[in-house]
Amino acid sequence: MNPSQPRKRACQSRLLNITFQLFSWVGAWLATCALMSFGPRFLWNSATAFTLLAVGLNFCAGVGLIVAHKRYLANLDELQRKVYLHALGITVGVVLIVSLPYAVLDRFDIVHLKAEVSDVLILMTVTFLASLLNGLRRYR
Repeated sequence: MNPSQPRKRACQSRLLNITFQLFSWVGAWLATCALMSFGPRFLWNSATAFTLLAVGLNFCAGVGLIVAHKRYLANLDELQRKVYLHALGITVGVVLIVSLPYAVLDRFDIVHLKAEVSDVLILMTVTFLASLLNGLRRYR
C-alpha cells in the first residue's frame, strides 16, 4: 500500500464532510427562504412578529452558509479552487450582463415578463453549474 494513500483518504473524507456541511447549510437557507416567502400567507396570516422571526432565521442561515462556503473553499486543492473560482467569476459576469438590461427593459415595459429575484437566482444556478461542470471536464 502506498504511504500517501491514508493521507489522500483523510483529505477526501474531510472534503466530503465539509461538502455535506455546505449542502446542509444550503438546505437550511432554502428552507428559511421558503418559510420567509410562504409563511406569511399560508402559515401565520401575515403576523408581523412571525414574519420578522422568519427573516431573522433566514439571515442567520445565510451567515452560516457564508461561513460553510468559506470553509469549503479553504479545503479545496489548488486546481479545484481554480475551477470553482473561475465558475464563480463567469456567473457574476453573466448575471451582471443579463440582469441589469433585463430590469431596464422590464421597467420601460419593453418585455412583458416581470423581472423577479427568482429569475436571477435561476440564472446564477444554471450558469454556475454549467461553468463548474465545463471546468471540471476540461481539467480531467
